Amino acid sequence: MTTTTPARTTARLDLKGLAPEVSAAMGELHRAAVRAARAAGVEPELLELVRIRASQLNGCAFCLDMHTKDARAQGETEQRIHTLGAWRETPFFTERERAALALAEAVTSVQDGQVPDEVYAAAREVFDEAQVTAVIWAAVVINAYNRTAISARMVPGAYQPAPRS
Repeated sequence: MTTTTPARTTARLDLKGLAPEVSAAMGELHRAAVRAARAAGVEPELLELVRIRASQLNGCAFCLDMHTKDARAQGETEQRIHTLGAWRETPFFTERERAALALAEAVTSVQDGQVPDEVYAAAREVFDEAQVTAVIWAAVVINAYNRTAISARMVPGAYQPAPRS
C-alpha cells in the first residue's frame, strides 16, 4: 500500500523574511557565480541544465519548477528537459553539456566520495579552468538553494521567469 503526502500550499518557514541578511548573501553568491560564468564564457543555457540536474538529484520541487521555467524561457526544448535525468542514454546533449552534467552530478553527490579524477579530466577536455570553476560554483550554489528550499518546504508553482529582453 502506498501512501501519499498531500501537497503543501504554504512553506514551513519564511527563511528570507526571518534571516534577510543570509538570504541577501545567498543572492549575492548566486549573482557572483553567474557573473563568473558569464566572464568565463559559460552559456546561461548550460547553467540551467546544471541547476535542473542537481535539483533532480536532490528532489527539490521548488527549484525544478523554477529552473525548468527559466530553461524554457531561454529556448530549451521540452525533449531535453524531459530526458535530462537520463542524459547519458540520449543523443540530445553535446560533449560540453555532458561534461558539465557529470561534474555537477559529482559535486552534488559528494556523499559518494570525492569528485572523480576522470570526471574532472573530462570537464577539462572541453572547458578551461575558469569555465570548470564556473560550473563547480553553479553546482555549489544550486545545491545550497536546494537544501534551503527543501528545508523550508518552499511551495513550487508560483515562480515566473523575468521577461526576456
